[in-house]
Amino acid sequence: MDGIDCVWMRGGTSKGGYFLASDLPADAAARDALLLGVMGSPDPRQIDGMGGADPLTSKVAVVRRSDRAEADVEYLFLQVFVDRAIVTDAQNCGNILAGIGPFAIERGLVPAQDGETPVRIWMENTGQLAVARVKTPGGRVTYAGEAKIDGVPGTAAPVPIAFRDTAGSSCGALLPTGRAVDVIDGLACTLIDNGMPCVVMRADAFGLTGTESPEALEANAGFRARLEAIRVKAGPMMTLGDVSDKSVPKMTLVSAPGQGGAIATRTFIPHRCHKAIGVLGAVSVATACLLPEGPGAELAVIPEGEEKPLSVEHPTGEMTVIATVKDGEVREAAILRTARKLMEGRVFPAPAHGPGGDPT
Repeated sequence: MDGIDCVWMRGGTSKGGYFLASDLPADAAARDALLLGVMGSPDPRQIDGMGGADPLTSKVAVVRRSDRAEADVEYLFLQVFVDRAIVTDAQNCGNILAGIGPFAIERGLVPAQDGETPVRIWMENTGQLAVARVKTPGGRVTYAGEAKIDGVPGTAAPVPIAFRDTAGSSCGALLPTGRAVDVIDGLACTLIDNGMPCVVMRADAFGLTGTESPEALEANAGFRARLEAIRVKAGPMMTLGDVSDKSVPKMTLVSAPGQGGAIATRTFIPHRCHKAIGVLGAVSVATACLLPEGPGAELAVIPEGEEKPLSVEHPTGEMTVIATVKDGEVREAAILRTARKLMEGRVFPAPAHGPGGDPT
């Protein structure tokens, strides 16, 4: 084989191969078999491929020009398993998403503007629209800048990603009950869905500081039982029905920020305490903090101006959400990510087992 054109990029806190759809087989089974060979899977070390022996570095983006009026490009995310011959499109990836805009511009799918270029991205995995703003001084992509995200050393150009049409994506409305505050088992809660259904509550309402480690919170059986009772009651209120066996809504405890951010969080997904916070979960929580009546707003430190960078603190760092507020309403919420091109050239896949099971 002569090799396949690709760009290897870091997107957010992940990295992987970015491909034009036209450079890959149209048949999904043939495409997935090829990508297993590109990554060197299945093999715990991925020694015969480009994968980094970790799910976060064994990812693929497939990009094409879009025929949709509302989008410039379409992005399919594929997770390539490390030690199993499996490729799946069952989830999205907000980190790899950060590299789609720069890749699309450099591949000529989107014309660069002078200064900054918006790229409208249709996320095939979830059927949603995101808009990434890419720094393009002089009409060229730059990866250098002063933005910093936890999990990545150094700084890079900021890539704010706005998620469009995410309000009510699962619950039918941003506030599924029509209220910014609901009381469940005597606790004030904000039931919100701005891309991820969440229940936002004050940590001190449970007698907690909000600075406890995930391990300490998980070991507190009485607290966890109380939290689950609230979650089960919140499910029908959020039009999610019986959530006993569902992963949503996420339960987020908020407290006053301690590291210079806007709000501190501890999130359950739903029964284990997250070591960080999900991308769309951070968007929902940040939006809740901008509702004047909500428990989040009682504790949050909110910047002035229409465009508000909100640093959402979590157990291992922070994630910045950029909220645009006009006339008292949250018009747009964006997450701050960065990306960097690592390599551009041709990759030569090894023979690989087909997807769907372990090798024999």
